[in-house]
Formats: sequence, structure tokens, C-alpha cells
Amino acid sequence: MLLLFALPLCYMSAGMYALPLRHMSAGIDTLGTPAITFALVIAVLGLIYLVFQARRVLAMDNGNQVMQEIAAAIQEGAAAFLNREYTFLGGFVVVVAVIIAVFLAWQTALSFILGAIASSAAGYLGMFIAVRANVRTAAAASKSLDDGLRVAFSSGSIMGMAVVSFSLLGMTLLYFLFNGNILYITGFGFGASSIALFARVGGGIYTKAADVGADLVGKVEQGIPEDDPRNPAVIADNVGDNVGDVAGMGADLFESYSGSIIAAATLGAVVADGAGIVLPFLVAGVGVIAALIGTFLVRAQEGASQEDLLGVLRRAIYSASVIVLILAAGVVVYTGVGWNFLAVILVGLVAGNGIGWFTEYFTSYTEKPTQGIAQKAETGSATLIIEGLAVGMNSTLPPVLIVAAAIMLALWLGGDNGLFAVALAGVGMLSTLGITLATDAYGPVADNAGGIAEMSDLPDEVRDRTDALDSLGNTTAATGKGFAIGSAVLTALALMAAYVQAANLDTLNLLDSTMIPGMLVGAMLPYLFAALTMTAVGKAAYEIVLEVRRQFAEIPGIMERTTKPDYKTCVDISTRSALREMVIPGALAVVVPLLIGFLLGAQALAGMLIGAIASGFMLAVMMANSGGAWDNAKKWIETGVMGGKGSEAHKAAVVGDTVGDPFKDTSGPSLNILIKLMSIVSLVFASAFGEGWLNLF
Repeated sequence: MLLLFALPLCYMSAGMYALPLRHMSAGIDTLGTPAITFALVIAVLGLIYLVFQARRVLAMDNGNQVMQEIAAAIQEGAAAFLNREYTFLGGFVVVVAVIIAVFLAWQTALSFILGAIASSAAGYLGMFIAVRANVRTAAAASKSLDDGLRVAFSSGSIMGMAVVSFSLLGMTLLYFLFNGNILYITGFGFGASSIALFARVGGGIYTKAADVGADLVGKVEQGIPEDDPRNPAVIADNVGDNVGDVAGMGADLFESYSGSIIAAATLGAVVADGAGIVLPFLVAGVGVIAALIGTFLVRAQEGASQEDLLGVLRRAIYSASVIVLILAAGVVVYTGVGWNFLAVILVGLVAGNGIGWFTEYFTSYTEKPTQGIAQKAETGSATLIIEGLAVGMNSTLPPVLIVAAAIMLALWLGGDNGLFAVALAGVGMLSTLGITLATDAYGPVADNAGGIAEMSDLPDEVRDRTDALDSLGNTTAATGKGFAIGSAVLTALALMAAYVQAANLDTLNLLDSTMIPGMLVGAMLPYLFAALTMTAVGKAAYEIVLEVRRQFAEIPGIMERTTKPDYKTCVDISTRSALREMVIPGALAVVVPLLIGFLLGAQALAGMLIGAIASGFMLAVMMANSGGAWDNAKKWIETGVMGGKGSEAHKAAVVGDTVGDPFKDTSGPSLNILIKLMSIVSLVFASAFGEGWLNLF
């Protein structure tokens, strides 16, 4: 299986973008040297912030002895899973790197390894801090809501800044090492992609299997509270929040961030005598500065409502966006690329914030869509699930219109460099990732803090505060997924356009005998991928449910709290299941484009990419927003409306939440990696496909 991935990937780094590359080997000129040095310095500044913030978080009160014991169990489980996952991925990276070095160049192999290491390090660091910030957030929430928010958000900011700093640091160092040859640096993006694909899928399977299993037996069958220490799956559930929603998500967005910069830098080789190469690095650099400033604007007052908390985070993100635009104006003047590209960056920023705003609207329990889902719980789980699906489907309208408008505006503003403009809009959208990811990554920390508060019998007001932060985290997590899929569409479009040129397809003929079949196959692939990942969650959750039921039935004293349940068995089940089930969905992204290209030809593969991008975009948005809305509908009922916790409406909402878990945290967020990876594979082998083997007969 490793060779199945290794063979195509070893060629990816050589042929990733088949557009004119005449400036790539020209060396570091008078513009490139100071520009890339600036990006490097900013990356180092981000690392300094990481050290400062990590020391600050770890120095905070970590609660009483019981809280510390619970946190230690979560830390042990998270580290065990990531160690086993990274051991598997380490073997994969070594195999691919050796093949790249033998058949291509050692420079590309080195970039590949560095990309994989940097992505893994960012995810591991984020997880390391998160599993230590959770208990500190619970202790801080014992004092006030603002204290809890600041600790949790500080932890999230470490994840966000680790992603952007490690990415910029790795790519700028490689730029200097290889004398400005972007061709070699593309290997960095593939190293990141190799980690992202497995980390997101594997982590997603782990976290949702444990979550679903814990909820179905604990809350629905036994009627005990969420995160009750009597539930044998409760530690696995809390571990999953970190390996899936922190480490997995970090690897995912690391890949998106790195890929957008590499795509724009490559396409920028023909812009303003090569100035377009350094422009995305500079935009990313000023984005780090803006994100750093934005992190200091997050404050909340005691008793703040969900709308107030959302307003706090919006203020920080919008402020960072304004700062990026102001600093980007200086970047445009410095590079001399033209003011039209500042407008392109603005298009990306507005598009990203627009997607975020509409995502909040459809998933926050302060808004009508999610409240409408909760109201349907009065008539049972069926009507609640129906309404949640409808909300998710409705939620596709705004982001589709926003991304479509952004693409059209970027192409128009870019003129002869329209494809570069589209890629640059993606960089603009992700330029504030340091803070947008912070608002996402803090959610699992708040969720874990609530679990620790419940398991250590802290006062009810502490759990109320952590629940408020957790609900906000569900909304911001959905927003982060919207950013990821929106930028993925822009990047995938640039890759597909490059593929069309590399395959010498002057026109795409809808009447071609293979074009429409290719589109249909492409539109089907995201559904097949989602089905495989959801089935994997179902299998693992089934094993968890059986184990939890067995322990309740066979171990006396669990319900009476005289005996502790066996937490480690559930952790081990989730770990083994995730590692086993993540391989086949990952293979899909590589194998299918090759089969279509070689069997049906380049025209059919172009159709497949069109279908996959369009279908994957819709499905990812629908699944992420349905899942987030179901989760927050449950949270809204738990605030006391419609009978509150333990009511029939609450039980129905729990069922909806468990259905939505793999939607929002496994299948949905993995689709953006799928569409980009399929586009890259197609581009790499573009010159080899021709008319297709089947068309020769």
C-alpha cells in the first residue's frame, strides 16, 4: 500500500504545475532576497510568540488532584495515538522520499521530508498544548468566563501560529537553500499533503467513533450526563477531541496554507518579471503580523451571551483582515505588481469573511436555523434530522455564490494573469489563518475543559461557562472548515487549469464521448469518499458501543461509582480502528484519477475534476454545517429550553448530534484534501494520458 502512494507521489514534485517556469531557476534577485528574508523573519517572530504563549499557558493553575489525574489520562491517550499514527506515516514518508531522491532529485526529496516533518510538528505541538490547556481552562473557568476564554483561546492561538510559522519557515529556508528554485519547493507541499490526508481522516475516525459510542450508550441508553466518569468511553472521547480536532485539523490547514502559497508562487513566475513569485510569501508574512495583533483583542465579560462571544471573535478576525489589507498595500508598492492585485487580495479576504459569517449564521444556536432544528426535537429525532439536513443544504447557497463571485472578480482583475489572481485570492483568504485557526482550535480545549469539570464534580456554574465556550467553539469550528473548503476550491481551480494546459487540451468539449461520463464519475467520488469515512466511523463506534455495554453489564460498581471503568480498552479500540480504516479512503484520491486518465483519456479526466470540485464543494459545506447545527441544537436545549437536559427533546437532539459527528469532523473536512490531491495527481500525469487506452479499440 505504501508503494501505491509512493509511485505517483514521487513524480508529483517534478510536475506539479505545468505552467511556464522560466523564472524559477533564475536565482535570488535583488527583489527576492529581502522579500523572502522578511518572510523568514516574520516566521521566526511567530516562533518567539509560540514560546512566549506556551510558557504562559503552562504556567497557569492546573486545578486540583482529581482534575490533574483526568488530564493525565487524556494526555497519555492522545500521545499514544499520535505516536502510532506518525510511526505509520514515517514509514510512508521514508519510502516516498527515497523514490523521489533516486528518480528525481535529492532537493525535492529533502523538501518532501521537511514538509512532512513541519506539518507533523505543528499538529503535535498544538495537541501537546491542548491536552494541557484543557485542565487549565477548567480551572480558569472556575473564576470567570473571561479567564476560561483567554486560556482556551491562547491554546488555540498556539496551534494557529504554529501552522503559519512552521510553514513559512520551512518554505523560506528552502527558497534560500535552492537559490529560489520553486520547482524543488513543491516537494514541501506534498510532504504536507501526505500528512494531512491521513491525519485528518485517521484523527476524524478516532474522535467521532469515541464520541458517538460514548453518547449512544451513556446519554441515550443509561441516561447519565455527557462526560460522566462512569462512562468507559469518556476518556477516548476527550482524547479524540485533540487528535482529530486539533492535530488533524492543524495538518489539514497546514497543507491548505502551504499549498496556496506554492500554487501562487509558481503561477507568479510570469507576473512582473518574476515579482509574483515573492508576492504570496509577503502577503502570508503580513498576515502573520495581523494575526498576532488580532489575538490580543479577544476579551469577554462575565455572563456574555453567545452573540457577545461571537462578536468578540469577529472583532479580532475583522481587525486582522483590515491590518492585512493595509500592510498588503505596502507589499504591492514594494513588488510593483500593480494595484489590481491588492484588489485581488481584498477579494480573498472578503470572500473568506463572508463564508465565515454565513457559516456562523447557519450553525450558531442564537440564530433561527439552528433554533428551528432544536424545535423539531419536540416531535422526535426523525424530524430533527430532516430539518438539519435541510439547513445544511440551504447553507450551500451563500458560499457557492461568494466563491463564484470571487473567482470571476479575480479572473477579471488579473487580466492576462487571471490564474495567478485566483491563486492569490486563495492566499488572501488564508492570510489571517493564524487567528482564524485559533478560533477553531480553542473549541476542543473548551470541550475537554467541560468534560474535566464534569468528571471532577466542579460546581454547575463552571460547566455552564465551559458549555458556553464549547458551543461557541462548534460555530467557529464550522467557520474554519468553511475557510478551508473555500480556499481549496480556489487552489483546485488553479491546478485544474494547469492540468488542461499540460494535457494540451485547447478546449473542453461537452459533446466528447467521455467528457460527461467523466463529470458524472467525478461528482460521485466525494460521495464515495464520504461513505467510506462514515462507514469507518460506524464500524469503530459499533465496537465502542459493544465494549461500553459490556462494561456496564459485567463490571459491578460502575454506576455506583465504587469501581472505575476500563478507559484504556476504549482508547485502544478507537486507535486500532482509526489506523486500520484510514488507508482505503486515502488511496481513492490517487488511484481513481490515474484509472480515468489512462483508461478514458485526458478529456475524461478534465471532466472528472470539474465534477469532483463542484460536488465536493457542495457536499463538504453541507456536511460541515449540518453537523455543526445539530451539535448546537443540542447545546441550545441544554441551556434549559424545551425541557433542558434529560428531556425527550434532549434525547432526540443527542441522536441528531451523533449523526452529525462524522458529518462535521470526519467526512466533511476531509473533502477539501480530496479535491486538491486528485487535481495534483491529474496534473502530474497529464502528458501520459493521451486519448485513453479504451479509446484505442
